Amino acid sequence: MRVLLSVLIAGLLGIAAQTAIAADASALAQKGGCLACHSADKKILGPSYKDVAAKYKGQKDAEEMLIKKVKAGGSGVWGPMPMPPNAGKLSDDEFKTVVDWILSL
Repeated sequence: MRVLLSVLIAGLLGIAAQTAIAADASALAQKGGCLACHSADKKILGPSYKDVAAKYKGQKDAEEMLIKKVKAGGSGVWGPMPMPPNAGKLSDDEFKTVVDWILSL
């Protein structure tokens, strides 16, 4: 019984930690202006974050590549709508937090 209770508590703590990370990352995405064009689960002007995560799932360099792309902007991967550069809106650590969250979806 104690083992089951310990596993349950650990699971709940893990869920709470993931929820806090997601909330922090979502707040950073809002601060960076990302949510004007993106949403976690539906296409707005740009792709949904879940679509981004699915596209890059399993790619070892996805995190580094996406951080660079978000900072520099780009076009052509998701259609003709360009993504403007976002350098200077968030720190490098904040960009990493947002991209890691997106890739976790």
